[in-house]
Amino acid sequence: MIFVQFFSLLQVVIQIYMLLIFVWVLMSWLPGARQSALGRFIDRICEPYMRWFRFIPPFFGIDFSPVIALFVLDLVMQGIQYISILLFGM
Repeated sequence: MIFVQFFSLLQVVIQIYMLLIFVWVLMSWLPGARQSALGRFIDRICEPYMRWFRFIPPFFGIDFSPVIALFVLDLVMQGIQYISILLFGM
């Protein structure tokens, strides 16, 4: 029972992190948004994960690394769902 709650909590944490990455991307379009206290906080949370995807070169001037990062997080979340279904039948 506790593992079911753990997997559910892990999925919620990943969804919140995905939302933070989306906000982080939106802040890059607004001048000075990352210099605010909230912007620095979100940057400290998202930048270490996003650094893993910086090797992807921009395509026609558009950085697709956040899209790939979100895709990877979605795959992880689907993997967690698959494992919880296999183990607990939920």
